[in-house]
Amino acid sequence: MSNPTYFLQGCPTCGRRLQIKVEYLGRTVVCQHCHGNLVATDPASVRNDSEDSREALLRRADQILNSLASRRVPPLHPRDIEEASDFV
Repeated sequence: MSNPTYFLQGCPTCGRRLQIKVEYLGRTVVCQHCHGNLVATDPASVRNDSEDSREALLRRADQILNSLASRRVPPLHPRDIEEASDFV
């Protein structure tokens, strides 16, 4: 009889790190702590997905910053600058 192999995955509901048998990859499993459902996924594929979403988020931030840069922003009145410095 062979020993089962486990991987660690965080529960998206409660955040606990769960030990999940490799044979459950791709299946819906239930967190024993909060009873939330999650799909057992390969940790290596999750890293790639998060890198892709991080790049998409950075691209979107660049788009927003570029659109704001094209707008003309009126200069601040000196009185507003002095009032803002009171909060420092």
